[in-house]
Amino acid sequence: MSTAPSRVFAARLVGLPIFDPQGDQVGKVRDLVVAIRSETSQPRVLGMVGEVFGRRRIFVPMTRVTNIDAGQVYTTGLLNMRRFEQRSTETLVMGELLDRKVTITTTGVQGTVYDVGMEQARNRDWVLSRVAVQEPAKGLRRRGQTHVVEWGEVEGLTRREPAQAATQLIHALNELRPADAASVIHDLPPERRTAVVAALTDERLADVLEELPEEDQVEILGNLADERAADVLEEMDPDDAADLIAELPPETAEVLLELMEPDEAEDVKRLMAYVENTAGAMMTSEPVILGPDATVADALAHVRNPDLTPALAALVYVCRPPLETPTGRFLGVAHIQRLLREPPSSLVAGVLDESMENLRSEATIDEVAAHLATYNLVAAPVVDENGHLIGAVTVDDLLDHMLPENWRDRAVRSG
Repeated sequence: MSTAPSRVFAARLVGLPIFDPQGDQVGKVRDLVVAIRSETSQPRVLGMVGEVFGRRRIFVPMTRVTNIDAGQVYTTGLLNMRRFEQRSTETLVMGELLDRKVTITTTGVQGTVYDVGMEQARNRDWVLSRVAVQEPAKGLRRRGQTHVVEWGEVEGLTRREPAQAATQLIHALNELRPADAASVIHDLPPERRTAVVAALTDERLADVLEELPEEDQVEILGNLADERAADVLEEMDPDDAADLIAELPPETAEVLLELMEPDEAEDVKRLMAYVENTAGAMMTSEPVILGPDATVADALAHVRNPDLTPALAALVYVCRPPLETPTGRFLGVAHIQRLLREPPSSLVAGVLDESMENLRSEATIDEVAAHLATYNLVAAPVVDENGHLIGAVTVDDLLDHMLPENWRDRAVRSG
């Protein structure tokens, strides 16, 4: 292994791209696999859990890793594409070691593990050599004091806890994009997943749920108290919430819809009423909608919202009041690219694209795909028979419905 740093901390590895010798990205780091034999001897790092395209988890032996630097991991390129299955003698650093309660034997300080450092031994094996421990917060402090000590100076690392907290793991997950955090949560042991879900905020859990396979979504939501499940559904995009509720038992769906805020529930019910795999069923009811008196500056301020996906931020939909779906008369769309070329004080209504037709709610998946391709769009308005905007279909909505069921958890072809 050449030019590798002397010590690498695990939490900084998660999410790093994995490259082959030609410089092509083949996946991302998801966790470290170690063999812990005792609390005195440094555990050997067996390898990494890598996620290759298609969300397949594979095992990347450390013998295949040629270099680790601040932003990437390089391998020999010879990777076994067989799905990773954890053995009973193996421990996942992110999934199982973080948040473990420990005691620093030299000082008696108690705390939880928030990271571990690995380095190469003289025989070139990678081992866990350092443990980062955080004390509980005291007084007005938001966080307790931290200590980085030798592996052999910590007691409790081999003890499995039935009710292990998830504070440090949550901190690490919050640094990841929702899709990456969902991948980590998908592979957690059941008790750890339960702890993580309990500790996530409703908004963050909603973001993660939207990226999980349907089975995981239904299982996680089913394990929540009804009130919290309804709160999480309110935080989800209406189209994603509608898809998830449709997978629940009818009696459960009815209870959750009753517990949701009336306006949020109404949006979801409206989407659920459309025929499956049509524009109406896959659209979002919350695109960026402005009135005809809005300026270009107003439009640019709205599309800067970091919560918008790139596809939703690509178009501004101009309508007569009311400006919530179903709106007043739909006037047209303005492309973000065009808005960037216009004076900020000019009206959005003056730069509408009048060259394209609108989608109807009954349009099929093939018709939606053809429409987006014809007009080179990443999003398109859906308008009812009376000329009111009822939603917008984005290319990511379309792909979600065109790809095979549970595509998020399907294996890629190894050939």
